Amino acid sequence: MDLFQSPSAFRTGLWGRRQWLVAAGLAGWQVPGRAQSAAGAVLPASRSLPDELANALQKGQPLIVMASLAGCVFCRQARESHLSPMHKAGSSIVQIDLRSPQPVLNFAGQSTTHDQLARLWKISITPTLLFFGPGGKEVAERMEGAYQPDFYGPYLEDRLAKGRKLL
Repeated sequence: MDLFQSPSAFRTGLWGRRQWLVAAGLAGWQVPGRAQSAAGAVLPASRSLPDELANALQKGQPLIVMASLAGCVFCRQARESHLSPMHKAGSSIVQIDLRSPQPVLNFAGQSTTHDQLARLWKISITPTLLFFGPGGKEVAERMEGAYQPDFYGPYLEDRLAKGRKLL
């Protein structure tokens, strides 16, 4: 019997958990490990931290740098639910990708890579949000890892408020 062709198979309990998960994956449902670009929520990759910081400071806000890892489900959730909408509304947010050889200028204006920045900043968990102010100094406590979805936004707003006070 072809379980995909028989709607009654599901109702009669002929589908096991494994068949249901396979069908869900084939149907394109959100499952862990899907490409980040498929979600549609993207942040600009950091290219020049001095320029990005100057832009943020002109707006009177800290520069938010999201450290991400390809395939990270929690990174995707943070981007989709909070960071991408904030970026679209005008917040200065850029992303660095762990393990990426993509070039970037560090705060001293020297060429490095996203991965080297992550190592320099001792980032060991994703997502990690860093909040930078004048001179490339961190102006608020980092947000490391996944938070409860209902609390992510308030924690993020709290960090931004603290960062703004130190500008």
